[in-house]
Amino acid sequence: MPDPSHAPAIDPVTLAVLRGRLEQVADEMDATLYRSAFNPIIAEAHDACHGLYDAITGDTLVQGKSGLPVFVGAMAFAVRATAKAAQSRDDGRGGMQDGDIWISNDAYDGGTHANDFKLVRPFFRNGKLYCYMASAAHWHDVGGAVPGNYNPAATECWQEAVQIPPVRIVRNGVLDRDVLAILQANTRLPDSLWGDLNGQLAALELGAKRLDGLLDEYGDDLVLQALGELRSRALRLMRSHIASLPDGRYSFEDVLDNDGITPEPLTIALDMTVAGDRLLLDFSRTSPQCAGPVNISRATAIAACYVALKHLFPDVPANAGVLDAVDFVLPDRLVISAERPRPVGGYTETILRMIDVIFSAAAKADPKRAVAQAYGTINALSIAGLRSDAGREGQRWVMFSFFGGGHGGHASGDGLSHGNAPISTATIPPLEILEAAYPVRFTEWSLRADSGGEGQHRGGLGAVYEIELLEKDAEVFVFGERGTSPPKGIAGGGSGAVNVFRYENEGAWHEPPMVSKMRGIRLVRGERVRLETPGGGGWGSAAERQPEERDRDRAMGYVTTGANAGRKASE
Repeated sequence: MPDPSHAPAIDPVTLAVLRGRLEQVADEMDATLYRSAFNPIIAEAHDACHGLYDAITGDTLVQGKSGLPVFVGAMAFAVRATAKAAQSRDDGRGGMQDGDIWISNDAYDGGTHANDFKLVRPFFRNGKLYCYMASAAHWHDVGGAVPGNYNPAATECWQEAVQIPPVRIVRNGVLDRDVLAILQANTRLPDSLWGDLNGQLAALELGAKRLDGLLDEYGDDLVLQALGELRSRALRLMRSHIASLPDGRYSFEDVLDNDGITPEPLTIALDMTVAGDRLLLDFSRTSPQCAGPVNISRATAIAACYVALKHLFPDVPANAGVLDAVDFVLPDRLVISAERPRPVGGYTETILRMIDVIFSAAAKADPKRAVAQAYGTINALSIAGLRSDAGREGQRWVMFSFFGGGHGGHASGDGLSHGNAPISTATIPPLEILEAAYPVRFTEWSLRADSGGEGQHRGGLGAVYEIELLEKDAEVFVFGERGTSPPKGIAGGGSGAVNVFRYENEGAWHEPPMVSKMRGIRLVRGERVRLETPGGGGWGSAAERQPEERDRDRAMGYVTTGANAGRKASE
């Protein structure tokens, strides 16, 4: 590859144009997958991402604006793992080859969890590797003990899903049907898997075509130089933002309800040190890796930090330069640096808690910059069974979805009500799509009054979802958090409401013994499951909230009590 370091400085207008064009390559890959995927979690919720990665280091170069940021951060590790696998398994073809595409769902080298399949395509120009293109997407079901794969009782990764190391799915432009057969044999929904895989392959094909066109127009060297300059600018901006914070050590810790196996809480602890224009994130005081599936890998933990920092400093270009001014202390075998085969299926809950503690530690340095904690859980829900209606008798169905809650208040205003998790840009699937696809009816989908933390700026409201089963019977699985420890406010703000799960059996309502997690609950036709999601924490003292804002809250039904923070909606 050419070395851009000795090239003349690139002019700002050209750099801005190239930045937009490069982001458009990733954006078009995102859009292609969203339009072609079979799985509503990709097609409707946009639980996927695409990006460009450095040919030598695997570092993030460019990400799409609509893809999940946590995927972009984790994908750098997946690219490196794929390159390493290609080198170690050189079959006489020279490792990475033009026309090859690799696939993996390895959560330990590539981050996140086994539902998230990563495809890596080496991109060549004139016979030389120029960069990598990568696609990550949440497949609907990939084996394991629980339909949809959020198994709250898993104690090993193999109980969660099939494990696929980096292997070629496309060789010299030809799909490897043997690998495809293995994948389809390890899912309850082979048609959905086939459609999602095709969508990712099509996205990478379009990305290669668009990048070729861009390089033909501007030249390989100039685009490479622009990529280097964008990373340098991200680093300079990060240093400037860090330097604007007061030097010091800022600590915060929070907890997970439990690991799904035992009821003891797990601590996520951060000691954040600001020293000039560098930031140290030390997670040494965090709990050790645990038996249940709230562990995450080191790759996932670093990706979570990337997302949190981008929230705090949103004007920084989204590439590896975000982390170049940041040092990490992540000792081995913590719940946030777990090793195989510790289960990692519930990774979303743990990275959300990491983001919470980063926000809250940053608030001690500068409360005007930080946001109070959001609802802190995706509430992964699976309902699965067999069809009994004529023409579809015995066909398996699996509904998997995640749900929203309240975001934290901030210096500029109240938190967002019924928003998506801050780890992503994924959207909550519309109830009309879920009802059309599965034998369920939403009997309630509403804002949850009194769930936002009090403050000068109130936390956003959580939501209430009540779902009735329309089939003969089905099993329900829920994987959530914030059932015992509510989202915290900052700068004197109050906490939001805790999470509440209930399910109906024989005319009575029940709550799971693990509070926020339940497995294998049997429902029959007409019975319901109910989720009451947390609100966000408040920002600032409630005594400083304006009277007209309090009047509006009461008029809209957002607040019905004088002291709402942390209470269950049913109390």
